[in-house]
Amino acid sequence: MLTRETMERQQTWFYVMALFAGAWIGLAAPAWGNLLHDAVSPVLAVLLYSMFVQIPFMEIRASWSNLHFMAALLIANFIAVPIVVWLLTLVFPQSLGVLMGVYLVLLTPCIDYVIVFTQLGRGNEKLMLAATPLLFVVQMLLLPVYLWLFMGSDVAAVMKAGPFVEAFLLLIVVPLLLAVMTQAWSKKGVSAQRLLHATAWLPVPMMALVLVVVVASQIGKVYSDLTIILNVIPIYVAFLIIMPWISRVIVKFFRLGTGAGRTLIFSAATRNSLVVLPLALSLSPEWATIAAAVIVTQTMVELAGELIYIRLVPGVIMRDR
Repeated sequence: MLTRETMERQQTWFYVMALFAGAWIGLAAPAWGNLLHDAVSPVLAVLLYSMFVQIPFMEIRASWSNLHFMAALLIANFIAVPIVVWLLTLVFPQSLGVLMGVYLVLLTPCIDYVIVFTQLGRGNEKLMLAATPLLFVVQMLLLPVYLWLFMGSDVAAVMKAGPFVEAFLLLIVVPLLLAVMTQAWSKKGVSAQRLLHATAWLPVPMMALVLVVVVASQIGKVYSDLTIILNVIPIYVAFLIIMPWISRVIVKFFRLGTGAGRTLIFSAATRNSLVVLPLALSLSPEWATIAAAVIVTQTMVELAGELIYIRLVPGVIMRDR
């Protein structure tokens, strides 16, 4: 019998199967892939609700007292990462459409499944949960600034504030408010508590469903632009290799504990592909197609990297002291 605990322990393999299933649907039945395009944002919103509702909001306040960790997290994600990304795009130059996708996905730290991989990699998932709202707000404020710095006037013609505000409201604010309401209602009685417990089953299957929908709807674009996609993969692989070691230096400078250090490594190396995808899809058509394909490619490369991270981070990069 499949239990929730077993499903969570084996969730990485659910995600791998979801990637293959999405690729098969998108390539074998392109019409279905096109139909699934409009389902990306709604399914993603349900995923984020299912993750937010598991956050013990009242219990993680103490995590904010770890100012050393929060400072290190901000420096890693919003100073170290942009520098690394900018240098990598100099080493591996790309066209403007590809650069837009690369910058969108690599300049935004993950706020959803990074929690899962932090736990699997024996980090402190409560610290990661506590940092989630801060990371999201800061990345939404700074992303337009980074795009302007790195791409100049080229970005002004295609990047509008509307999609960012819409994504923030529909993908973050609404699921977050519903999650808080669910938790508050769960205190009213037994049936409400059962509903809250039932939502604990949602994150893993919803994450798998999101991957199926995203890959199925975008794999055709990846396949049709295969040459361009192959050229961008070295950036993603180099990023996955470099960031854990830079994060390790930041961990040492701030004298973070082992659990907090692993959490920082996962945060700095794991990117916000699923949340920025709707932003890419809202660009002008000539930019949207290639930017979305570039972002989906990063998801595939990153998930393969996370399977390595959950062994390498606790076993080699940040061992138990």
